[in-house]
Amino acid sequence: MTETTIGIGGAAESTDMVLNIGPQHPSTHGVLRLRLRLDGERISHAEPIIGYMHRGAEKLFEARDYRQIIMLANRHDWLSAFSNELGVVLAVERMLGMEVPERAVWTRTLLAELNRVLNHLMFLGSYPLELGAITPVFYAFDERENLQHVMEEVSGGRMHYMFNRVGGLKEDVPNGWYGRARQAVAGVRKRMQTFDDLVLGNEIFRGRTRGVGVLSQEAVHAYGVSGPVARGSGVDFDLRRDEPYLAYGELQDTLKVVTRSEGDCLARFEVLLDQTYNALALADACLDRLAELPPGPINQRLPKVLKAPEGHTYAWTENPLGLNGYYLVSKGEKTPYRLKLRSASFNNIQALTVLLPGTLVADMVAILGSMFFVVGDVDK
Repeated sequence: MTETTIGIGGAAESTDMVLNIGPQHPSTHGVLRLRLRLDGERISHAEPIIGYMHRGAEKLFEARDYRQIIMLANRHDWLSAFSNELGVVLAVERMLGMEVPERAVWTRTLLAELNRVLNHLMFLGSYPLELGAITPVFYAFDERENLQHVMEEVSGGRMHYMFNRVGGLKEDVPNGWYGRARQAVAGVRKRMQTFDDLVLGNEIFRGRTRGVGVLSQEAVHAYGVSGPVARGSGVDFDLRRDEPYLAYGELQDTLKVVTRSEGDCLARFEVLLDQTYNALALADACLDRLAELPPGPINQRLPKVLKAPEGHTYAWTENPLGLNGYYLVSKGEKTPYRLKLRSASFNNIQALTVLLPGTLVADMVAILGSMFFVVGDVDK
């Protein structure tokens, strides 16, 4: 028996190739760079390289007073602006020992849940788009537009609402606004089933996401992953239930913490979709409660110069993308001595270092899109 070898060239030894994804790439939701080392078609090492959008928000907080920092805070996750503002004012109110009027508490809860739906609809539409399905994004933006109308009417802004204030909200809502908000919520809920069937009923979508990018619970805890990504891996934690703030303590019968055990891309998408339904239910519950409340103030009267007493506190909220926390240190001045931001996307994106190795390059976009992050929230 004779063996003949005919030129194998470079295949005689294993060679790694380095592939850069980004920093400007459609699937990165901003300027994020992924440095991948490949062994053939399989990823052997992944390094997220961040900082391209860094604006030094934490340092800028120190040069703005407690009214001005709200503007900075609402921009790091531009899809969750209202929720970003909320964490700051809750921290300052806690330092001041301030009680917020009941109508403001319930209206804040309502707007936080509407903001959650707006955030989730963006990812529910953009994720299928990244996998080649263009139709869902049209449905998602149509529903977003209906909710944006009521958010714009009440606050004057479409993305950066600037509606929270220390002590409550900027001003009372327009006459008849609660009714129009209820109509918008009902309209979105009515059409969600079509969107549901369009994506989850698509066998190509399921084939691209089921069993792909499995994130273990150990990795979730190790990297501080939170929100829908963590709950997709079976981590049953939600601040609205486990450490209630605003009016969530009275909404426990309506609040449902959705989890999946699979930890794959499909599980994360299903959690996001189910959370959208629950956020609409919570918004309805808030509207029901607000209809029962008597007329009253929606904010507290504040001094011309607002100073937080000397001390420190930590306020965290269950933002649409996960845990968002502000560590506030005050020296008794009108500006924070230190305001440290713990953003959800920053921790979630770190998990790519353990999630991508071992997977195929073809699955990279499917995995990346299922982590639900905003680059401004990573770079701060």
